Order: sequence, then C-alpha cells, then structure tokens
Amino acid sequence: MADALAERGSVAQRASSGLAIAAAIVAAGFLGSRLLGVLRTVAIANAFGSSPNLDAYNVAFRIPDLIFQVLAGATLGSAFIPVFARLTRREGEDQAWRLASTVLNLITVSTAVLCGIAFLLAPMLVPVLAPGLAHEPGVHGDLEAKAVELTRIMLLSPLLFAMSGIVTGILNGRQRFFLSALAPMLYNLAIIAGAVFLAGPFGVEGLAIGVVVGSGLHLLVQVPGLFREGMKYTWNFNWRDSATREVGRLMAPRIVGLAAAQVNFLITIYFGSKLAPGTISNLTYAWLLAGLPLALFGMAFSTAVFPRLADHAADEDLEALRATVSRVLRVIMFMTIPAALGLAFLRYPATVLVLQRGEFGPHAAAVTAAALGFYCIGIVPQAGIEIHSRGFYAMGDTRTPVTIAVLAVLFNLILSALLWHRFEHEGLAFSVSAASWLEWVLLFGFFARRTGASIQGDLRAIARFAVCGAIMTLFLALGFNWFDGGGRLAWGIIAIAGALAGVLAYTGAAHAMGIHELHEALERVRGRLGRPSEGADSGLRTVD
Repeated sequence: MADALAERGSVAQRASSGLAIAAAIVAAGFLGSRLLGVLRTVAIANAFGSSPNLDAYNVAFRIPDLIFQVLAGATLGSAFIPVFARLTRREGEDQAWRLASTVLNLITVSTAVLCGIAFLLAPMLVPVLAPGLAHEPGVHGDLEAKAVELTRIMLLSPLLFAMSGIVTGILNGRQRFFLSALAPMLYNLAIIAGAVFLAGPFGVEGLAIGVVVGSGLHLLVQVPGLFREGMKYTWNFNWRDSATREVGRLMAPRIVGLAAAQVNFLITIYFGSKLAPGTISNLTYAWLLAGLPLALFGMAFSTAVFPRLADHAADEDLEALRATVSRVLRVIMFMTIPAALGLAFLRYPATVLVLQRGEFGPHAAAVTAAALGFYCIGIVPQAGIEIHSRGFYAMGDTRTPVTIAVLAVLFNLILSALLWHRFEHEGLAFSVSAASWLEWVLLFGFFARRTGASIQGDLRAIARFAVCGAIMTLFLALGFNWFDGGGRLAWGIIAIAGALAGVLAYTGAAHAMGIHELHEALERVRGRLGRPSEGADSGLRTVD
C-alpha cells in the first residue's frame, strides 16, 4: 500500500513538473514573440514611416489574414486539439493520426482554393475593401495596383499558416510546446529582416516577401516535431468520419466569431482609406501599441486560466467557475486599468520613444498618438472580454459570445460611418473602443445571468482600481504636464520616467487602500499562477 501511494505521488510529481515546464516554455515563447512583435513594428516604422505604400501593404495584409483566421484559425484551439487529444487517450494513436491527416488535408486544400479565388479576384476585392486608395487619380491610383500586387504575393502565407496551424495543434495535443513557441519568433524575425534588408532594394514588396518567408519558417521549424512524434500520415479526405465532423461542428461558431473580429479591421481600413494618405498605417501603429497591455495582461492570464475553467465546467461546479472568473477578472483589471490610463496619458512620448525614427517623423507620431489615446479607451473592456468569453467557452457556449461580438461589429460600423468624416482617425479609433465597451457590458451581464454570479463585488473592486488609477493619473499630470516640447531623446526620457512614476504612484495608492489584488498581482508576476495566495481558500478567494 505504501509503495502504491509512493508511486502515485511520484507520478503526480512528474506530471506537475511537466506541466510547469510546459507552462514556462509557452510563457517564454509568448513573451519572446511579443517583444519581437514590438521590434517588428519599430523596424517597419523606421523603414516606411506612414507612407502611402505602407497603407497599400496594410490593406493587402488583411485579405490573406482573413482567409487564415476564419478557416485555419478557427480549427486550431477550440476545435482540433480537444478532439485529437481525446482520440489519442481513448481510441489510440492510429485513430488520432488519421484525424490529424484528414484535418490537415481538408484545411490545406480548402485554404488553397480560397487563396486561388482571392488571387483571381484581388483586383475586385481591394477596391471594395479600401475604395479610398483610388480616390485621387494620378496620386492614389498606383496604390490600388500596388495593394493588388502585394495581396497576391502574401496569399502564399495563409496556405503555409494553415498547414503550420494544424502542425501546432498536433504538437500541442501531444504536449510538445517548444517548437510551437519558437515558430512565431521566426515569423517576426523574417518580417524584421524584410524591413531591414529588403526594403531598400524591393521597397514595400520586401516586407511582403518577409511575411511569406516567415510563414514558411513557421511551418518548417515545426515539421521535425512530427517526425519525432512518429506521425502516421495518410492521404485521405474522409469528412464523414465522426471525429472530423465533430471538429467541423466545433469550428462553425468560432469561424463566425473570428470573422467578426476581422470585420472590425476591415471597417477601419474601409473608412481610413478615404482619409489622408498614411491614415491606415497610423491607425495600425496605434492599434499595435494599444494591444501591448491587452496581450500582457488580458490575453496572457485568460489563456492561462482557461484549462481550469474547463475543468470546473466539466465537473458542473458553477461556484468554482464563478469564483475563478471573478478572481482572474480582478487581477486583470488591477493591472490593465493603470496600464490603459498611463498609456493614454503618455501616448505621445510613448509613440515617439517606440516609433519615431527613420521614415517615421513627428507628424506621423502626432497622428498615431492621437489615435492611440482613443484606442486606450477600449483596452479595459477588451481585457474583460478575454476572460468572460472564455467563461462561456468553458461551459461549451460559443453562441452567446459570438452573437454579442456580431452586435458589437454592427455598432462599430454605425459609429464609424457617423464619425469618420468629421473626426477622422480619432473617430475611427473611438468607434472600436465604444464597440468594445458594448461587447464587454453585454458579456459581463449575460455571464452573471447564466452562472448566477453576483457582480457587485467585482464592480466595487474595479471601482477601487479606477480610484487608484485616477490618483496615478493626477500624480502624472502634476509631475509631467510642465513638459510641452523637446527632441526624441527628451520625449523618451519623459515616457520612461512617467511609466516608472506611474507604477510607483499606483502601487502606493493600492497599498494605502489595502487592495488584496496588489499581493495577488505580485505573485502572478513572479510566475506562481497556479499557487493560492496566503490565506486564500484553494486560490479561489474573492474579496468584496
């Protein structure tokens, strides 16, 4: 008996150790990819600024990205991996490899067909997507042709990403994460190389080449993992197989949700193309900067906690599900609120520090910073959407978040149509943020109604974080509002000093108010996501 217990303990310890290593690999890959993403943005800004040619690139990038996101992107996490992992455990590797081959073949062929259609229809799709590119003949007319050419070059990337996405799913389903974590870094490095080394001889086409090479590297670096796992590939398209149909059933609502997210970008591009040259590029830069705190806090914590939410839902333990969502929501909000307020206040010095170099001049920095300020309004609700949507997904409900996302897209469309002409890029950024607030409020409310959760405690906690954020912003205004001009170095110093001062002011205010999440956030930053706080009940304590 003692030997059996010791063996079980050893197995559990090895499993825990393996999970910790896997989590560390994923976290390192996530952070590395984000850092390289920042460098990619810096390299593109240095080489192209916010030139009209970069507008053409950003327009062209959307069509291939749409194909990948709504087809292969919908397959990976929410559809393929759970079915593949279950088949491996319950029916053996042969059935699992048959499913992997079938899905790989079907997705690859379907993506190839869509890419071929898009290649032929590119001269018609680009004017519909961005009619403003050809608004001024002789000035913008060439941009439309340029966007068509770039679209056709980059249509290779969704085909490569479709195959790579399924390979990622296979490796992750087999608990192999290293190569999948490395792949996005190589993708970003290839685009950086395109901006640094190919921009001179090839112009913006060099950037498109970097995208295609990066997507190829994303696939190739993972292929050795398939050989190590002993994948038994078969050339079959048995879409009537029950496991394949289950993947398709799980894909359907996810396709709609991902398409809705992509439509938001298309709306911004559509109206942005009618404004001054460079507007699309400036809006893209601002969106990428605003996405940094969202990725570091909202997406990272929500992704990390999703398996636990799924376990609670599988056990039909709604109380634990409610407590976990509440706890993670508060940690996310504790970090995201000051990040959003601080970035909004320091929007211009931050833009100058990160982007203003090479072809990206002061005017582009001013326009980007103005859009960034309005995008910052939406950082908090977008972070809330990340955790509450996963709460629904854990319960097997994809219809509710997808329906709400579609409503938010319609709201964004209406607002953008009303505001773009008068308020230009600022109106378009505000429309996205306002739609994000609508989406989160509805998600929050429906989640509480579905699970019977009480939201008063969460709202009180968020209000306290907002008070601390207001104190921080007041401190920044008193300390840095005197500075009204200077060179890039001076603005960079202001950005760094302001960020450090903001962290100290917010932390001090939170400590003075006795906010529990300060301790919780410090634990998570130290990498102890799975460990409970001192005095907490199994890590699920909530504080009203």
